[in-house]
Amino acid sequence: MNRFLLFTLCLLSSSGAFAAKPKIVLVLVDDLGWADLGCQGSDFYETPHIDSLAKEGVRFTDGYAACAVCSPSRAAVMTGRYPHRTGITNWIRSRAQGAKVPKDRKNPCWKPKEQWQGKGKLICPPNGLWLESTEVTLAEVLKPEGYVSCYIGKWHLGTDDWYPTEQGFDYNVGGCDFGEPPSYFDPYNKPKSFHPITRDGIPGLPGRKPGQYLTDREAEEADAFIRKHKDQPFFLMLANYAVHTPIQSREDLAAKYRAKKKTGIHRNPVYAAMIESVDDAVGVVVNTLEELNLTNNTLIIFTSDNGGVKGLTNNLLRDGKGYPYEGGVRVPFIVKWPGVAKAGSEVSEPVISMDILPTIAAAAGAKLPDVELDGKDLKPLLAGSGEIERDTLYWHYPHYRQDRGPYSTIRHGDWKLVKWFEGGRSLFHLKDDLGEENDLAKSMSEKVEELEGMLMTHLSSTTDLIPIPNPNYKPEAPAER
Repeated sequence: MNRFLLFTLCLLSSSGAFAAKPKIVLVLVDDLGWADLGCQGSDFYETPHIDSLAKEGVRFTDGYAACAVCSPSRAAVMTGRYPHRTGITNWIRSRAQGAKVPKDRKNPCWKPKEQWQGKGKLICPPNGLWLESTEVTLAEVLKPEGYVSCYIGKWHLGTDDWYPTEQGFDYNVGGCDFGEPPSYFDPYNKPKSFHPITRDGIPGLPGRKPGQYLTDREAEEADAFIRKHKDQPFFLMLANYAVHTPIQSREDLAAKYRAKKKTGIHRNPVYAAMIESVDDAVGVVVNTLEELNLTNNTLIIFTSDNGGVKGLTNNLLRDGKGYPYEGGVRVPFIVKWPGVAKAGSEVSEPVISMDILPTIAAAAGAKLPDVELDGKDLKPLLAGSGEIERDTLYWHYPHYRQDRGPYSTIRHGDWKLVKWFEGGRSLFHLKDDLGEENDLAKSMSEKVEELEGMLMTHLSSTTDLIPIPNPNYKPEAPAER
């Protein structure tokens, strides 16, 4: 071989010009709580495969979902943008939950976008019914770099016209407008449902092994995709329907947990079995990568779309899904990236759903969308080589879900403020009070005003979806005694 050519090849190889683009796997579990893993503190749930990801990668102690409910967080993962920028600020009602579909289109019109809702003190803004096609998704970011992409599991970002394959993914296995599966057992349907779509099962995931557990099926589909595309750059998004309701598990796993000694805060055997099935699915993916010698060139991100359901699990934090407190938004966040992520390390820097897109884009050498992004590339934190330029996070939920109504939240450093739009503010210092038991709002009014000013400035620059006073509101008269 010509000496100059040999030198050139060596130079190019050492510079990374010939290095293969990393395979990318994103696991997004539904409703998995902050403490629902062994590596997160549970002594009842068994999650050895996910725990191994943490040991071999980076575990973020202050990992956050972009919202305390699912659809907004999923929009944030897909776009790298705050949910209120995309117009999706609440979970999206599906056809199976009564959304009506016009004859000339496939999209539901349960809440027309121009319609504001209000029966209480406030009129609440409409919630987007789909992720707009103008938003640039993770799959669309990766496509110019030669990535083939596959979506498996829960989508919940619109009906047929906005399914994953309409948003850049090459394959879609079971991603539809469902917020939960009709059943976790093949054929994954609800025979007596009022709507034919749930009587038929999950669109894009036809039954094939009667009685097979859904999470096991998702794992099989992931395995098949990896094997088929092992020789090219791929992006696999495994968005398990579990551990969302209905709370159903394989009986063999539930029996195991019924017999297990209950010594800690977690005690639900069926829920525990669902978590173990998710862990098994992660194990299938990891084992397939290892078998195919892909492990060292694969980036794996594992997280959840919101906190665990209060009462169903214990988040070791205040409250759970739907609430502005840490139990509603703090979630597991684990990244394994051989050669980049510092194995076995823990990072306390707050990270959030929107960071996934810029991190993956940087790993793939992909161009970022030409829009206002809110996420950050986490590589400096993963490598332990630096920080990210951000000290403030925001959450915006302008809807009624609980007694105190619509809220917005800001975390600035260790300070956290919850603003209730019907009135009232709560202030916590998370470093000293992770359980949010000590409300400092009354004793630290200047800090409250400072944080509320920052919060409202952010909202005014990013969205017009702010609750407004309801002029027709009439409080109920007290009952006569």
